[in-house]
Amino acid sequence: MPRAEVPHSSPLRIALLTYRGNPFCGGQGVYVRHLSRELAALGHRVEVLSGPPYPQLDDGVTGTEVPSLDLYREPDPFRLPALREYRDWIDVLEVGGMLTAGFPEPFTFSLRVRRLLRGRRDRYDVVHDNQTLGYGLLGLDRLGLPLVTTVHHPIQIDRRLELDAATGWRRLSLRRWYGFVGMQRRVARRLPRILTVSDSSAAEIVAHLGVAPHRIETVPIGTDAQRFSPGPRDARRPGRLITTASADVPLKGLHRLLEAVAVLRGRRPGRPLELVVVGEIRPASLAAALIARHGLGGPGGVVRSTGRISDADLVDELRAAEVAVVPSLFEGFSLPALEAMACGLPVVATTAGGLPETVGPHGEAALLVPPDDAEALATAIETLLDNPGLRDRLGTAGRRRVLDDFTWAVAARRTEAAYRKAIDLGSSPRPAEPAVAPC
Repeated sequence: MPRAEVPHSSPLRIALLTYRGNPFCGGQGVYVRHLSRELAALGHRVEVLSGPPYPQLDDGVTGTEVPSLDLYREPDPFRLPALREYRDWIDVLEVGGMLTAGFPEPFTFSLRVRRLLRGRRDRYDVVHDNQTLGYGLLGLDRLGLPLVTTVHHPIQIDRRLELDAATGWRRLSLRRWYGFVGMQRRVARRLPRILTVSDSSAAEIVAHLGVAPHRIETVPIGTDAQRFSPGPRDARRPGRLITTASADVPLKGLHRLLEAVAVLRGRRPGRPLELVVVGEIRPASLAAALIARHGLGGPGGVVRSTGRISDADLVDELRAAEVAVVPSLFEGFSLPALEAMACGLPVVATTAGGLPETVGPHGEAALLVPPDDAEALATAIETLLDNPGLRDRLGTAGRRRVLDDFTWAVAARRTEAAYRKAIDLGSSPRPAEPAVAPC
């Protein structure tokens, strides 16, 4: 359906989609909250359409709930809904997906939001999907709705790392759980415009999703450099390390950092050492087993997890640490690294994925080590703990790097430009097959 031209000086009417919007669900929820706020600050009308758990949104941004059966909610995940809860055939599909050990939310959210958008096609100039990549999004251009999709990184990478760490029945259940990645690959190949957060992620999208490179644009994420800012120097606790594990999964490399902490405790007897893990450590996880094996937890232990905390509490934790560690086996970009850098905190990071693009490829704001290497992590951490001058230099460089390139305001301006390109493209035909075969 052709649509009226939108002048480049006009404010845009934006529908921002996220199948899970709560910031505590990880980086995608943070992305939606802060990007929507900064787009609204540019004068655009932003409406976030989200499935549960719903997002925290700032003044000036409208939220629209797209209810599901919320089958994975706490404290009763994998629940069977009562008959009265079923509203339509999409609910039946959702329960069927769960009962067959799958993860149906991206698919069913895309169907629900398509139905909603069909009745609101005159309310928006552009639709921005945050990595739902569900079948329901195909054909939105025929409704007169230009579509831009953000892919932070291909979920195939998470799938591979989790399968590598699993055995027995766990491997079988993971294969079924990650069944939705096939849908996401097929949908991504047919989308007109994809944004991603780093050049590394762009290369992975080409390799894993088969998207033609010319349809991918890199728009790095940002952080709130006013909230995340350096604190008083005397707030730093000697020997304190901090890491973020919003999801306790192999991808985040927490197990290697715990091994590194065990090495450091042996090397530095009597010297202060503490690791603060921002997030939750599941009782049955590999991380919990390593904490128990090395005696890192409990009374007199050196590892503490915060659970879910507010941004204000996170800033306090960052300001109280001497070194931030990002031990990931892959990162599309790394918001935790940005937040630490914004607080003037030196970083130890791996060279995995887009991390060098975040901290600087030549180590401007971090010491870089190979991924999946506990000994290298321990050595780099020890170097920083023993060298206050190096800590200060890296911390200052990191803060400067964030202010220059990685604020949410900068990300919003670049995203706006991508919207206007998508609108200009209109509803011209798109290729149905990839230019590059996915692996």
